[in-house]
Amino acid sequence: MKIKQTKYMKLSGLEPLVLNENSNFINVGERTNVAGSRKFLRLIKEEKFDEALDIARHQVDGGAQIIDINMDDGLIDGKEAMVRFLNLIAAEPDICRVPIMIDSSKWEIIEAGLQVVQGKCVVNSISLKEGEEKFIWEATQIKRYGAAVIVMAFDEVGQADNYERRIEIAKRSYDVLVNKVGFPSEDIIFDLNIFPVATGMEEHRRNAIDFIEATRWVRQNLENVSVSGGVSNVSFSFRGNDTVREAMHSVFLYHAIQNGMNMGIVNPAMLEVYDDIPKDLLEHVEDVILDRRDDATERLLEFAETVKGTKAEKTVDLTWREGSIQDRITHALVKGIDAFIIEDVEQARQEASKPIEVIEGHLMIGMNVVGDLFGAGKMFLPQVVKSARVMKKAVAYLNPFIEAEKSDKSEPVGKILMATVKGDVHDIGKNIVSVVLACNNYEIVDLGVMVPPEKIIETAISEGVDAIGLSGLITPSLDEMVYLAKEMQNKNFEVPLLIGGATTSKAHTAVKIDTQYENAVVHVNDASRAVTVVGDLLNKKTSNEYVAKLKRDYEEFRTKFLKRGKEKSYISIKEARSKKFKIDWDISEIVKPKEMGVQILKQLSLKDLLPFIDWSPFFRSWDLHGKYPDILKDEVVGEQASQLYEDAQEMIRQIVAKQLLKPKAIFGLFEANTINEDDISVKKKGEEIAVFRTLRQQLKKREGVPNHALADFVAPESTGKTDYVGAFCVAIFGAQELADSYKAKDDDYSAIMAQAIADRFAEAFAEYLHKQIRTKHWGYASDEDLSNDELIKESYKGIRPAPGYPACPDHLEKETIWKLLEVEKLIGVTLTESLAMWPAAAVSGYYFGNKEAKYFGLGKITDDQLTDYAKRKGIDIEKARKWLHPNISPY
Repeated sequence: MKIKQTKYMKLSGLEPLVLNENSNFINVGERTNVAGSRKFLRLIKEEKFDEALDIARHQVDGGAQIIDINMDDGLIDGKEAMVRFLNLIAAEPDICRVPIMIDSSKWEIIEAGLQVVQGKCVVNSISLKEGEEKFIWEATQIKRYGAAVIVMAFDEVGQADNYERRIEIAKRSYDVLVNKVGFPSEDIIFDLNIFPVATGMEEHRRNAIDFIEATRWVRQNLENVSVSGGVSNVSFSFRGNDTVREAMHSVFLYHAIQNGMNMGIVNPAMLEVYDDIPKDLLEHVEDVILDRRDDATERLLEFAETVKGTKAEKTVDLTWREGSIQDRITHALVKGIDAFIIEDVEQARQEASKPIEVIEGHLMIGMNVVGDLFGAGKMFLPQVVKSARVMKKAVAYLNPFIEAEKSDKSEPVGKILMATVKGDVHDIGKNIVSVVLACNNYEIVDLGVMVPPEKIIETAISEGVDAIGLSGLITPSLDEMVYLAKEMQNKNFEVPLLIGGATTSKAHTAVKIDTQYENAVVHVNDASRAVTVVGDLLNKKTSNEYVAKLKRDYEEFRTKFLKRGKEKSYISIKEARSKKFKIDWDISEIVKPKEMGVQILKQLSLKDLLPFIDWSPFFRSWDLHGKYPDILKDEVVGEQASQLYEDAQEMIRQIVAKQLLKPKAIFGLFEANTINEDDISVKKKGEEIAVFRTLRQQLKKREGVPNHALADFVAPESTGKTDYVGAFCVAIFGAQELADSYKAKDDDYSAIMAQAIADRFAEAFAEYLHKQIRTKHWGYASDEDLSNDELIKESYKGIRPAPGYPACPDHLEKETIWKLLEVEKLIGVTLTESLAMWPAAAVSGYYFGNKEAKYFGLGKITDDQLTDYAKRKGIDIEKARKWLHPNISPY
């Protein structure tokens, strides 16, 4: 259903959450609600707040994009519990990165929460049940606090229980909020009451379909609003029969989402994949949900007895081989099955008048199905990449026949140049986007990594491309993108410019790049958007309108972004140093490393790294979100995550058996002291051999909260005590060669898999080596005994920050590490001109061993620190500005 929307809800924890037309369904975690979780209630009653935090953490790790917090219980002080819990969450970055939903029927609890909550939250809920006066007063207060609000379909008469009452109350509430309170329409969420179906009562027959139809009306007629609800209510009649309940939830959500429901409280463990529901069960459930038969309830009750407590068993099914040639080819593409594709394509070729017709007909029909399923959220990225592998195998088979008939030529819908910019070596994301676009019949000109702007521009002209896609992972890449945009403007380019990669953002694109190029510039934050964006940009009928809208959107975003920055206050570097993090060095334990100096790690097996792999980022690189191992059982992406994991394990077995990847590492442990407040003097036998320059936070904070620098974790020279620091580099060699060998076989899936596995090995290597440092080489934690989960959560003493990351964003510091350790000479890891590491699967950084050392984000710095920093490093201020520009405050 097409929703007319001009403004979008923007929520935030530490990270923003924007609900727009490209957003998927927003899942609200329900387990931090004393009314919905007996365990959570018990922990709050017993004041075991640390354990209660684990429930919140589990919700976020499990994919909740908002967490609902409710403390309404007669045996606890709801107000005190809400404030305490929200304050505790604020100190847990892995939890408070998502927005909070403050859920209470008591205004004093809601307001107490609003006074302490971090970011922009949602209030759940208000309604007209006590009249307009109170409704207006509460809405005004919520507006003053800057929160969004859930409005229940409830008025003075009672709860809305049919279609007419739902839209009547929603319309009245909307008019009051927007016209009398001035409440932002995009911050209104309607809960239209999800009630049970199949209760046996005639008046409950339309409970689900009335909600669905009211949702459609609300989204089409009340501009910018959202619709939410508690999904588990719909299946209340079938408590104890999880098979039926899961099917009911999936069917209800499928139809509700199609009609505009865009958020809700859902337990992912109680969902079945819609397309995997057995057809007989699906028919019975849809009859009830959609009220399609008078006897629907009786039939479902009877059928439910036959599936109680059971799950459909999955077996290998080759019945699809009995279908038509088109059905077989489409099935092979959708399922990523290449076992029969050659024989099917050959049959299609024999039946066609020209071989090109097989590509333009059979194969593109199948790939269009893949694109539709992907766009509808019924296929996931790993499946699409597997589809591309089948497609490439088919095209490779057909090419000799096409070459024999020179007049044949398959016309792509567009030609896209893709490149990772100069100095940057990371291209997993770029490769995935290229595959997805190629699946949709775009011709890809892939220039690879470390591509200078001159080559991008020269190739774009010679190839006559329709769009240019730039990728980058490290912060210096952002400058390269700005420079290229300027050059494109100077050369009067008109083709759209697409921006993507881990360090890129809509903010940087809008503020820095869009201002340099008068034609289309668009930030593409994930592969699933690429096809839609490119299609809109290249559509001759509507592209002008689309680009104009983009430009307006970025201008509006730019204005708000720059205005927002001015609201923050910064202190001078002198004052920041006076508020440094202070360690009592008279009592702080300093442990001398057992093994000083530089060492190379030799003869390490990849098998030793396997227990240290954190698999969660591996799935995120494939656009599957969730925490390992829970993601393997996730009702939405679990099947694909499990298949992906199995494929990864098989590749790892081959890599280890054939020694296809080679790990190398170097590290050093040295005497050290802080000098000049923010510098760390690295010494050998008392003589300085290097200096690490650190930067200090300058954001104005409340009284008593320090402004950190990494130098704070090392004893100052003035104490007369010798302290210690370390530095390291680990790398996995051979990944590019392995990926290239797969690409030569038209197997992009395995090529991307090889690079993703190499990245996981590199991170695991860094974790493995850090443990060796803590327990053996430095030995300050020789009795440490932590599980891999605890290592992933960094539940150990000491830190290993890396240049280019939040605590030390200056990539130039890598040069000091490389010189100190002789990294390139001894293990062969090089630095590009943008200071990216090659090979790409590499990690480098420092070791700090003090028990009070912790990670932090530098944030913005002001010109006085920039000037001071440049002087300390012995470089001109413009060079310092270039490398630190994302962290420089313009105010």
